Amino acid sequence: MDFLGLGPASHIALMLAAAFVAGALNAVAGGGSFLTLPALVFTGVPPVVANATGTVALLPGYMAGAWGFKDDMQSPPGLTMKQVVLLSLVGGSAGAALLLFTPDATFRKVVPWLLLAATAMFAFGPQLRAWAAGSNAAHAAPSATKAALGMLIVAIYGGYFNGGLGILLLALFGLLGQTQLNAMNGMKNLVSALLTAIAVAIYAVGGIVEWPQALLMMVAATAGGYGGARVARKIPAPILRWGIVATGLVMAGLFFAKG
Repeated sequence: MDFLGLGPASHIALMLAAAFVAGALNAVAGGGSFLTLPALVFTGVPPVVANATGTVALLPGYMAGAWGFKDDMQSPPGLTMKQVVLLSLVGGSAGAALLLFTPDATFRKVVPWLLLAATAMFAFGPQLRAWAAGSNAAHAAPSATKAALGMLIVAIYGGYFNGGLGILLLALFGLLGQTQLNAMNGMKNLVSALLTAIAVAIYAVGGIVEWPQALLMMVAATAGGYGGARVARKIPAPILRWGIVATGLVMAGLFFAKG
């Protein structure tokens, strides 16, 4: 039986569960996209539309995270706050536009590789941030041009595919010379919210959002971010991290198997 255009009850249950857990994960560690994208694809939503719809569902969580760190935000060396905002919006727009012009068949082939890359970034996030900090300590801070280029590239990636975005942003800020973790997290949340918001607007104009699924999952993800995070915080960090990594690997494997 089809409920409100959302498909059978089993599909609704899968989307609700995936979004709830994704919201909880994003609130404490990240990796929510590892669940929302596959859940939508496995319920019959085309990959490009699933990517856009899952991003819409997670937007409130990014905005809440940005608001929570509003007092800690500080632009990284080499960039002003206005430049960070502008580059986030421009890059997010470019990435979203690129997604609009990506055929489903092509995106289906790219998705497992993107999931693998995002999983690797998540698995080795601490090492990546440590390397970035060490590289910055050993060398002079990058020029403003290089800082802007790095910010733009990461924002384009985020507008196209959201997985692993937080890890990339933290590594970038470390390379640029930022060392205060709360400031880095504040900027990570701000950039994520900005580029996701502009990407969602472009997805909507491009007609690649399944709004019934997006709104359903948005409610579940918001509930997960609020309530589920309390449970997730009780899980030891290494177990949580490697559980997310295992999920990413399984999802990538399933996409490879589906061809």
